[in-house]
Amino acid sequence: MVLGLPPTWYKSAPYRSRAVLEPRTVLREMGLELPQQIDVRVWDSSADIRYMVLPMRPRGTDNWTEDELAAVVTRDCMIGVAVPRVPASVG
Repeated sequence: MVLGLPPTWYKSAPYRSRAVLEPRTVLREMGLELPQQIDVRVWDSSADIRYMVLPMRPRGTDNWTEDELAAVVTRDCMIGVAVPRVPASVG
């Protein structure tokens, strides 16, 4: 409900298989290149179970309010294919 209905390809067996077998490649194809020191763990879900991806707190935002943090968390962050971007003057 938070993000709406997933696209058809998201439920497809080929996509789900690739996301489990080669998650970094799938993320890279979606525009997210993660450093090797960041662990990527995949929990394949069923049609009935979903996991929410919570993005890491961006550097320099320790004293931010919930509203300020929410402003930098995009839909892509919520589905795990992006990290929050903070204005350069903050980080």
